[in-house]
Amino acid sequence: MTLSREDALKLQEFLTQLNGKAHTTQRTTEVVSIFGYLIGVRKAVFDNPNEPLQQECYERLNREKAARIIRNLCILRTAIEHNFGKINNALRNEHRGITSLSEYIPQASVMELENDGVTVFRKSNTKLGMHIIELNRLIGDRINNCKGYFPTWLNWEYVKGLFLMPEGLTEAGIRAGADEFFSHLECYPYGVYMNWAPVECGNVLSSDKKFVALLYEWNNDQFRQWNKVEDAGDYVTGNIYDFINDGSKVVFFVDCENSDPYNLCAALEGLDKEYISKVEKVILFNDIHTSVAWQMLADHISIPVEHILIERVKENKSLVDIRLAMRVSEEYYKNGVDSFVIVSSDSDYWGVITGLPDANYLVMVEHGKCGPDIRDALDESGIFFCYIDEFHSARSEGIKMDSLYRELNRYLTEHLQFNFQHMLNAALAATRIDMTDAEKRQFFDRHIRPFQATMDKDGQLQITLKR
Repeated sequence: MTLSREDALKLQEFLTQLNGKAHTTQRTTEVVSIFGYLIGVRKAVFDNPNEPLQQECYERLNREKAARIIRNLCILRTAIEHNFGKINNALRNEHRGITSLSEYIPQASVMELENDGVTVFRKSNTKLGMHIIELNRLIGDRINNCKGYFPTWLNWEYVKGLFLMPEGLTEAGIRAGADEFFSHLECYPYGVYMNWAPVECGNVLSSDKKFVALLYEWNNDQFRQWNKVEDAGDYVTGNIYDFINDGSKVVFFVDCENSDPYNLCAALEGLDKEYISKVEKVILFNDIHTSVAWQMLADHISIPVEHILIERVKENKSLVDIRLAMRVSEEYYKNGVDSFVIVSSDSDYWGVITGLPDANYLVMVEHGKCGPDIRDALDESGIFFCYIDEFHSARSEGIKMDSLYRELNRYLTEHLQFNFQHMLNAALAATRIDMTDAEKRQFFDRHIRPFQATMDKDGQLQITLKR
């Protein structure tokens, strides 16, 4: 991947803008740790607490065969690129085989690949360029096996391209790749080869936000889902912890109509368990028209959940706000709750706050749903508020998948009420074929039970019977 001078300047300007913004959030490093492992960043970097790449990620991926294979292939490719002249001299002038050059070729990677069923350097005395071509071929053949290690929101084709040397199956391509690598060696993170547009932008693997933003920019695209690559910073979490510590009884009140269950789950899962254990409970005030994910929140957070489903008297009028306000008063006067975390982007709860001025409040809202008037009112009253969509959304993947599968299974139950035994009886009646009970059982087990289900590109299901 080569940039023109004009494109390189644009990229530098983009990077300056990215780094120049004030951040109250904390950048995550899950994606760069996965990529760093696969592309072959040395283990010492993962073991160094001052580096961004996570040791836990290294240990987890190192147990995966597909990940180990790609990592070791990339390590060998980078090693050859770094030592090309010395290795080539040993092959040509000293008549040594490449497998004997342990001073240049990491033997641990060769052995791990052998143990994982991948043989490299089959012809140890072949031209060095052909070894690079073979490594490129093996990487290209196997890189798709690693797609599942990355989150689904990340464009896999963009990531995949970083592993593939352009025209890497030709001698001209590997020469161009080597020239690009050595002419900008200081721009490659941790000195490993990757197919990218090398510009001076610091460590591109320093954070998920930097890496993903640049990755999309290199592909003439723009990444906007920042809560995928950021987490709430110390200022936000510190204020939440102080609020919990200062209260004698703390309860979360959630307006489900004006909050997102996935963002709330990510926020609660992102808080320290020692602090969050001091919260009495989370009370959900839910309308029948809101997301089914609220019903599953209790399975994904460690705080007790009380779920109140509020039916409507009039179809166009929700009673969530009034029920929430009444329950706040009850908890305050009857149960001694003195600290309320209100989760809602609606301004209707302001009457609750002004109605019980001696209670303590913390408000959680969402960007784009909370207007400037309520934010100004909270500021003027000295009430801290934060955005639940600034917490790292990856923590909500579990509840998202559980909610999705629940709805899929519900749909299947409603729309696929199908009995194969009834089908056989109907077919026998239509064809006027007589079968004994034993014959029907035998026919059913042989021809119907091993049915096959296929799906076309539009998602249409087709069931066929084995004959």
